[in-house]
Amino acid sequence: MSGVTRYIYENMPSYQAAGYVVFFLVFILSAIVFKLGFAKNDLPLWKNVVIYIFLFLGCIVLTFLALFLPMIEGLIVAAIILLLYKTRLWREKREQKIANQESN
Repeated sequence: MSGVTRYIYENMPSYQAAGYVVFFLVFILSAIVFKLGFAKNDLPLWKNVVIYIFLFLGCIVLTFLALFLPMIEGLIVAAIILLLYKTRLWREKREQKIANQESN
């Protein structure tokens, strides 16, 4: 088992509870990575619901992979990198907007 998954399985009261915790952790991190990197803001609600249902189903497979591969750690790293990218993009857009206002 990878580090985070092993820690969860060692410190939870039962293996079943640990499995649910790993699953929801994988789902939440996958949703964060999806939202930061791939989501479109202009989609209707029903399309978002369909996307998150399929993300939920796909996380079942990722949970099985998390038992042997560092899936949680990889998702954490991906979320941090995408967060840094989005923060930098936001700052650059804000600075460009200020520069455009000053030139007018």
